[in-house]
Amino acid sequence: MREQYRSEAFTEDSLAADPMRQFARWFRQVAAGGMLHEPNAMVVSTATPEGRPSSRTVLLKTYDERGFVFFTNYGSRKGRELTANPYASLLFPWHPLARQVVVTGTAFRVPREETVAYFRTRPHGSQLGAWASDQSTVIGSREELTHRYEDLAARYPEGEKVPAPPHWGGFRVVPDSIEFWQGHENRLHDRLRYVREAGDAGWRVERLCP
Repeated sequence: MREQYRSEAFTEDSLAADPMRQFARWFRQVAAGGMLHEPNAMVVSTATPEGRPSSRTVLLKTYDERGFVFFTNYGSRKGRELTANPYASLLFPWHPLARQVVVTGTAFRVPREETVAYFRTRPHGSQLGAWASDQSTVIGSREELTHRYEDLAARYPEGEKVPAPPHWGGFRVVPDSIEFWQGHENRLHDRLRYVREAGDAGWRVERLCP
């Protein structure tokens, strides 16, 4: 299975001044195009201190000049791994546009007030789900999970304020590098990578062979 990518050239002189502006530019194009169901879906890769990796798809909830934010149970596999080893990679696989964005950086827990503010915006059912699921732990059956949820729904009916779980919150991945990948014919893809300079002296741009 092989496909020829046909895209416009992606060159250094077309880049934004910094990677977060470039990401915002591409993200707006992807979101406005309607070609992807969830353009904010990204693959988050983490690793244990011994270097054993794991990956999963999560939803990006916000981004700005500080980095990329997603929310999870801190006791989940990714939560535990990021606590022990904060280095992470994010991959945005925007295949219909023959584009990818690859982020490497360090994950930090967001302030508690930021987590609570976001939790308030979640649908009622999602708020209950954050309490019902001990994410990544073994459970005996689907029924056990459903019973947990139903007990919570009885305790906190629709319209009732659900407190944000203390074991649940956000991570902000602060990037060290962000690569923008644009597919082209004959596998001669454009790969432009921003790399953070030492001492927070800004970013340099590198072109990588495809």
